[in-house]
Order: sequence, then structure tokens, then C-alpha cells
Amino acid sequence: MKKTGAWLVRHALEALPVSHTFGIPGMQNTAIYDELDSSPRIRPLLVTHEGGASFAADGLSRSSDRVGVCLLVPGAGISNAMSGICEALVDGVPLLVLAGAPRLDSGKSYQLHQIDTRKLVAGAVKGSWHPASHAEIVPAIFEAFRLATSGCPGPVLVEIPAELQLFEGEVGDLPAFVPAVPRAPEAALIAKAVALLKSAKRPGIFAGWGCRDAADSLRRVAELLEAPVSLTMQGYGVFEGTHPLHAGFGFGPSAVPAARKAFEGCDCLLAVGTRFSEVGTGSFGLPVPADLIHIDADASVFDKNYKSSLAIEADAGLALEALASALKAAGVSRSPDTSLRAGIAEGKAAYHRSWLERKHDGVNPARFLRTLSEALGEEGWLVTDIGNHAFLVAEHYVARRAGRIVAPCDFNCMGYAVPAAIGVKLANPGVPVAAVVGDGAFLMTGNEMLTARANGLGIVYCLFHDGELAQISQAQVLPYNRKTCTVLPDFDASGIALATGAAYIELVDDAAIEIALGEALAVAEGGRPVVLDIRMDYSKKTNYTKGVVSTNLARFPTKAKVSMIAKALVRRLPFGARTPVKGG
Repeated sequence: MKKTGAWLVRHALEALPVSHTFGIPGMQNTAIYDELDSSPRIRPLLVTHEGGASFAADGLSRSSDRVGVCLLVPGAGISNAMSGICEALVDGVPLLVLAGAPRLDSGKSYQLHQIDTRKLVAGAVKGSWHPASHAEIVPAIFEAFRLATSGCPGPVLVEIPAELQLFEGEVGDLPAFVPAVPRAPEAALIAKAVALLKSAKRPGIFAGWGCRDAADSLRRVAELLEAPVSLTMQGYGVFEGTHPLHAGFGFGPSAVPAARKAFEGCDCLLAVGTRFSEVGTGSFGLPVPADLIHIDADASVFDKNYKSSLAIEADAGLALEALASALKAAGVSRSPDTSLRAGIAEGKAAYHRSWLERKHDGVNPARFLRTLSEALGEEGWLVTDIGNHAFLVAEHYVARRAGRIVAPCDFNCMGYAVPAAIGVKLANPGVPVAAVVGDGAFLMTGNEMLTARANGLGIVYCLFHDGELAQISQAQVLPYNRKTCTVLPDFDASGIALATGAAYIELVDDAAIEIALGEALAVAEGGRPVVLDIRMDYSKKTNYTKGVVSTNLARFPTKAKVSMIAKALVRRLPFGARTPVKGG
């Protein structure tokens, strides 16, 4: 039979767990957009910038059992989307990037958008395809999708020449889609893990994003071992914060006191679905014991930053299920450790009080985030951007249900949250969705609120407005006592809200937190995005910031360390400071 390439793209997408595409039409993809406009299953969405398309697709992938799809023009469309594509690669998020390509049948060079796209994205995707005939289109999309969702997930690219989209070609019998099969753990390795954990006196669990679909199994293993659970930044939502064994983000010098204390004397660490990346480990400051059981779907992560005594290549969910069954069969079922659980609870409460009792100007971040957690409840989703606010979330926000936090991490690309929340809301239309975004990140992609408004997506954008690029600003102050290019120009967020059709609510002190949040959520429930402009007090540093600074400083050569400390002290003298420092 003969079909156009555009029809074949639609046919392939309708066979996959795909619900939306994100992008901007152009000369080399309009045929696909036109075809999808007739699809009963797939809805193409227009964004304001292709960077927003890749972030929105990423957010949809992270918050559902579907995979986000970018539908882009080649060249500029791909280059604009690269930040989100790279974020998906580094964070392990499946993404299907479909792009048009210049015509192969014209015999002409220097066509519109013509560039070697596959070379451009080579380091940012798991694989790329360029079908040269109609018969290759569906198999290429299916093969790309399997790669995107297998092992450690990630982005893939399929670019389809314009003439294949426009004209009919012979295709023969179309293949059926066969999904990727997750890798199960070897029984012998699970038995070794059980032996190590059974003999441990103080086992601990370090869980990352790879556990996102394994909350029940993770909980079972933690309760059988009576082990505290620490989380990476990206995996912060994989274990509910209300569980008495939830210790917090990290457990090294950059962690909150409750987590550090819970892992004191840990003699066997079970690390699942984590690569021990820089952010997740507080600049590689984790005190990992010699007995390290490392489980991950990607064998290349083993022994990169911490040497494992036992490495198991497997899907985290399947490995945790097998481990829970094997532990129970081996008679490992420890009684609740009241001392451990009480210590975690008391440590968290004391740390929270230390923030509430501090005198502050503006809105207290600890009080706001705790109230936001209560307002969103078990059903609500929270999306974070990159910056100081994300670490405040990790220290103060309570995830009341596993799997409801979306937090980009290792690529650390600012501007993620506003468009990513669109993908989350599309995937979860019946529940509240809020995003926490710093003012620097908001200035990058805030225009995507127009996309939210055009599609009736009620999202509460909690704008942590302090006038600085706070995370880097705070990192500058300690060694330099200056803030170079980290103080933002004043801007009126209400004007951005007005221009994009979002509602605007200002919050200037703690007294109105509950009222402002309630009003914002009520407006969002009606299908309108809301900017909750919060005059946030950032004068108190997170434990993460203080811990990372001290960890890195300790590694400096002695001469460099003395020089930096001396410079910092001199600049704090009345004659030493050049640029006033605000916000402490």
C-alpha cells in the first residue's frame, strides 16, 4: 500500500503511549501537524519557544506512564530545544524528538534550516534515525521509542525528510509495536545482597529517580530492614515524606541534621536508581560505607564515584520486588526501631523550628513550603526549577504521596518549571499542580504561561521573588563578599501575568500565606494559570549550601584554602568591601 510519511508518523504515534506533541510548525513539519490535527488520540500543542516544548514534554514523561514528544523543525527548532533534550538525557527521562528534515530529492544545498542535525545532537540523545524511504519511518519511530524507554531512559531523535512527509510511497505491511522489556535482576546477586543486608547492624537506603515507579517495593524493603531512607534531589519524591523512616535529602555534610544522625554508623548502604551525581551527593560528600550495594538499570554508572561491593544491573522496581521477597524468605523482618524513628521526627521538627523562629523580612520559605504541602495534599503535584528554591523544597516540603514531585537536577538547566508544569498538568488534569520557580528562572520561560492559558491549564506558579540568582549569589558571598552579575534588575511580575493572561496574586508576609494559596488554587481550579508573587526571605542559607561550600573548601590545596579565607576576611573589613552585600 501507499501512504504519505505524515500519515505513517501519525500511525506510529497512535500505536505508542503518547498523548501530546509540543512544538512549533515550520516548513518541514507542517504535513505532520496537519495529519495529527485529525488524530482522535494525539493532541499537538503550540508553545512559544522550542525550549518550552522540550521541558513540557519532559514534565509529561516524568509525571505519567506516557512519553512526551517534541515535534520540531530541523536546525533552529532543534537547537532551541537542546536545553530540554540535554536535561532529559542527563536526568534519565524518556523523550521522543520528531523533526522534519530538508528535502533529499531537490538536489540543492543550503536549504532552509539545513544543518547536520544528527551531528548537532549526537552527544545529547541515546540514538538518532533519518529514514530514507517511507517503509523505514514506522520501524524507525518504534525502534527509537524502545531505546528511549529501555535501560536508563533518555531522549531520541527521528528526523523525517519533507518530501517523505508530503508524498505517498510504498510501505508494505506495517509492523506492530513491541515494547522494551525491563531487565530483571540475577537471583544469585539478590541472594548476595540479602546476605550483606542481613549481617548489617545499621543498614541505610539511598534512593534516586530510578525508583520513581517502585514506591511500594521501596517501602517494603525499608520496613523489612528498618532502615532510614535518604533521597537524591531528583528522586526526592520517590518515598513519601510522611513515613517515619524518611530521613531527607542526602545524608552527608550538606544534609539536614535528622538525615545525618539517622545514617550515623551506617555499615551497609543499599543505593537504588542513583548515579551518585554531584548534586545528589552534596558535591560527593556522602560518607558511603565499604559495603555498598548499588542497583541501577545502567551498568555504566557503577564504581564511577563510589566503589560498590556488589553491583546489580536491573530495573529498580524489579530489583526491589525481588529483594523484598528474598528478605522476607530469609527471615529478615526487623521490629520498628523506636529510637531511630523518634530521632528522625525530632530532628526534622527541631530544624523546622530553627527556621520559623528566625527573624525575617518578607515570607519565611519554611513556613510557606510546609503550608503549600498541606494545601496540595496527597493528590497534588509539585514541580521545581533550578536554584536555591529547589534545595529549600528538599529541606522543607513534605511529599505526602510518593511520586508527586518533579525536580530536574543534574543538567541543572534554569527555566524548566514553567513549561514542565504544563506537561504535568496535561498528564494529570484532575489534580492541583504547582510550580516553585525562582525569579531568574521565571524570566527565562515565563512566557510559556501563555501556552498554559491558551489550553485552559490551571497551574499555580509560586514565584520566589528575591531579586537575585540566589544559589550562586550566596556562593559568591563567602569567598568574595561580592555579588557579581547575580543581582537581577527589578521587574514587575504582574505585567508578565497580564501579558500572558495569568492571574496575579502578591504575597508579602507570613500572615497571608494560607489565604493567598487558597485563592491561587481556587483560581487555578477554574483553568487559569496564576502567578503567586512571593517576596521571599533568603537571608538564611540552606544546609545544602553550607555543606557544599564546606565540602569543596576542605578539598582545596592548603595554600589555595588559606588564600581564599584570607581574601574573604579582608573583604569583610570596612576598607575591603567594594560592592555592598545584601541578604546575608
